[in-house]
This record gives sequence, structure tokens and C-alpha cells, in this order.
Amino acid sequence: MFHRESGYYKTSYASDSALYPLPIARFAVAGFAILFFVVAPLLVSSYYLTILNLVGIAIVGALGLNILVGLTGQISIGHAAFMSVGAYTAANLATRFDLPFWITLPAGGLMAAAIGIIVGFPSVRIKGLYLAISTLAAQFIIDWFIVHTPAISGGFQASIQVPRPSVFGIILDTQRELYLFILVTVVIAIIIALNIARSRVGRAFIAIRDQDIAAEILGIDVRRYKLMAFAISSFYAGVTGVLYTYYSGVANNEFFPLVVSIDYLAMVIIGGMGSVLGAIFGATFVTLLPIAIDLFMTSVGPYLIEDTGALSGIKSHMRLILFGGLIMFFLVVEPEGLNRLWLNIRSYFRVWPFSY
Repeated sequence: MFHRESGYYKTSYASDSALYPLPIARFAVAGFAILFFVVAPLLVSSYYLTILNLVGIAIVGALGLNILVGLTGQISIGHAAFMSVGAYTAANLATRFDLPFWITLPAGGLMAAAIGIIVGFPSVRIKGLYLAISTLAAQFIIDWFIVHTPAISGGFQASIQVPRPSVFGIILDTQRELYLFILVTVVIAIIIALNIARSRVGRAFIAIRDQDIAAEILGIDVRRYKLMAFAISSFYAGVTGVLYTYYSGVANNEFFPLVVSIDYLAMVIIGGMGSVLGAIFGATFVTLLPIAIDLFMTSVGPYLIEDTGALSGIKSHMRLILFGGLIMFFLVVEPEGLNRLWLNIRSYFRVWPFSY
């Protein structure tokens, strides 16, 4: 059996509640750490590091939305708006006050969390479709406010050039250096999300998601925990916006339209709501899907369609068609997403070669 659990006994509460209680889990984490921190920066080319950087940024944002939608059950279609808040906060602090990234990064998250609490106030009284419309309205309001406030957006074209982050005087301007910078942030975000999910706060989130009225009867302060979920999710979104700003070198409102909020919602649904691993799977899948479609249509498309203009139009619409189809597929066939498929595979090998 690949995942042996027998023979390991817990003698304390700390060992029983450890993040990785089994040796094989710790070995797997150590293996992934070596793979991503050592092997990938040395052997992977700049093109694939670019893809990994985009995946890493998407993972941070998906983890935040998963806390709100997956754990707490609060629908949000305004995730990109909080990303723009974090992006412009960091851009203004970096350009006007010449502050380093280790200040602008949490500052962008905190500013987004503050706005998230304000946007989350309607969640105390409304939920479901009504809450989704409320967050959608917040997306348009925040977008309009940033664009029409030159002191925030920088005026013309709402664009602010941001210098690259630096560590001990070393400017991170290559894909490899940015990869390590983003990877460290992703690891910290994953560890925090894992601990939130298994903490008292995470259990309160799950109780509210399953039945908020019953949770309130049990003594859970539903109002406080809903606002806390919005704050944590918005903080993750703000950090995501800061990462994207430092990665692209510019803060621009066009990077965070409504379709980005839809993309992150698709990541949570396709990956598996309420699961940290599902958020990672969903972010990776949704980020790589357009790249895979482009490669497929570039290599196979000319043999199927001779018209170049029609081929480019099909490329742009194919992504939307597949996104919509995959969301419907997972909602109907496998509501727990890619994470459930992974759990089924893992469960099979845990008892292999037995059938029980």
C-alpha cells in the first residue's frame, strides 16, 4: 500500500492535530519543496517560469475566494475589485513614498480587507443571489471610483508604473527571481489557509456555510464571522493584486475587470469548494487552460480551418465555451471538483490491492 497509516500512534493532542501527521505526507511536502525551490529555478526555462509565476499568483487569489465561498458559503463576484484595491495601494506607496515590498505587500492586503468589510456588511442580512448582486455592484463601484480619482489611479489611463521589488539591494527583475519571490508568498498563503480551515474560526465558517441559523443558535456570532470571512478573502485578493502589479511592473485597472472575478469563481468551483488543495488545483487548471487551448489551436487549427481570421475568433471564444461547460459539468457531475477526483485516486491506492 502506498499510503500506510497503521503503526503510527498519537500520544499527545499536538501530534494528533499536526498539519501533516503521517511520515509519507511530510516526505511528499519535502519532495515538492525541493522540486519547486531547487529544481525548477535551476532547470526550467524562462517561458515555463512565466507560466509558473502566473499560476502562483492565481493560487493566492483562489485561496482567498475559497475561504469566502467554499468555507463560509458567501457568494462573491467582486474579487477582482479587491485585487485592484491592493494593486493601487501598493503602487502609490511604492512610487510616492518609496516603500519596500515587505511593507506595500501587507498594506495592499489590509486596505483591500478594510474595503472588503464594508462590502461584506450586506452579507449580514442577505445571502445567495442577492449577495452575489451586491458584490457585483461593488465591483463596478470600486472600478468607477478608482478610475475617476486621479489621486489613486494616477490620472491618464489609470496606470502607474511600479519599480520591481528588491531584496537586500538585489532588484528582482528576472523571471527566476520573481518566481522565488512569488513562490515564498504562495507557500505562506497556503500555510495560513490550511491553519484557518482547521482552526476554531474555520469551524465557525463551515457551520455558517452549512446552516447559519443553527450556527447562531449554537452561539456563533454569525455577523462577526461573515465580516471576518470577507476581510480574510479580501486580504488575499489585495495581496494577489500586489503580486500581479510587481510582476507586470504596472498597476492598471484593465488588469482586473469583471471577467477576472468570474475566472476566480470558476477556479473555486472547478477545483472544489472548501478545500485548500482544490483551490490550488482550480487555479492551476484555469490558468493553464487558455495556454493549452492556444497551443492546440496553433498546432492543429490551421489543418482544420484555413481562414486565419476565423481561427483567431474561435480561439477567443473557445476559452469561454470551455469555462462555461466545465463549470456546468462539475456542478452537475462532481460538485466537489478536481479535489474529489484526487481523493478518489488517493483512496484507491491507500487500500490497493484490496477493494475495501
